[in-house]
Amino acid sequence: MHFDVAGLKEQLKSLNAEQETDGFWNDLSKAQSVGKQSKFIENKILRFEKIKSRAADAELLIEMSEESGDAAEFEFLKSEVRAVSDILEELRLETLLRGKYDALNAILTLHAGAGGTEAQDWCSMLFRMYTRYIERKGYTTKILDVLDGEEAGLKSITFTADGENAYGYMKAEMGVHRLVRISPFDANKRRHTSFASLEVMPEIENDDELVIDTEDLRIDTFRSGGAGGQHVNKTDSAVRITHIPTGIVVACQNERSQVQNREQAMKMLRSKLIERRERERLEHEQSLKGDLKKIEWGSQIRSYVFCPYTMAKDHRTGYENTNIAAVMDGDIEGFITEFLKKS
Repeated sequence: MHFDVAGLKEQLKSLNAEQETDGFWNDLSKAQSVGKQSKFIENKILRFEKIKSRAADAELLIEMSEESGDAAEFEFLKSEVRAVSDILEELRLETLLRGKYDALNAILTLHAGAGGTEAQDWCSMLFRMYTRYIERKGYTTKILDVLDGEEAGLKSITFTADGENAYGYMKAEMGVHRLVRISPFDANKRRHTSFASLEVMPEIENDDELVIDTEDLRIDTFRSGGAGGQHVNKTDSAVRITHIPTGIVVACQNERSQVQNREQAMKMLRSKLIERRERERLEHEQSLKGDLKKIEWGSQIRSYVFCPYTMAKDHRTGYENTNIAAVMDGDIEGFITEFLKKS
């Protein structure tokens, strides 16, 4: 594992010096971006220093345990070594996140595929799985836009994963996910196959190279959807923005005001346009969003089988987990880890 602490310290020194220059705070957006980057690097260095100290303490404990022969002390030592090993493995994985946008937050969109109500229910199950995983990682999430299913589940949902390296990890999940189970919506209890896709893009605050012409935008407002109650907006505060030259459409209905929803939608549009630019720049399939195939049989990255046996299998890496209940409760770290190792 190569962890360039000296290089990180130089970057931090440079960023701190930039924050002390005259007029730095005149550009608030840039200042916030620099401050965020500085904090990210500072936390990374601090984590490394802590694990380095903890490993040194463990080494000392090993020497003491060998001398004392105390069984209880030896058991504690084993648990400490395992903990240190787990943290080192996490740091090792982070060294694989070298993409330009890997450190950023992620914006995720799930779409139900072929299969009607069954597929829409599958889409809602995947949403629950990902929100559980996001919680396990210590990230936070927020729903930006949602389109409910006709009878049950979700037709589509857009949400965020906010946290260090969120995009770097979540991009491993991009693609089509296939479900095989006895459908609860089928009175004859037949086995059904359903599909849903996940798009992932980095949440990009600023990009000086990208200029969006307001003449190229069509902005529509509408009333937010939802189950009702006091938290549903009673005015046309939801915003949909269409970028006419590319046909890209984004929408946000989560925020309280039309202004806030417009700002969030513009952020999403900026991310999509930058993603499009990067995809065109890179060769073959090495793009940020990957090759989003048609949402049907034969194009899936992973299968989830509930019947006649239980298993989740990733078709890119061969990684499997037979505890389907744990997987659906957010235990997908193994799939992501294997993908990052082989990418």
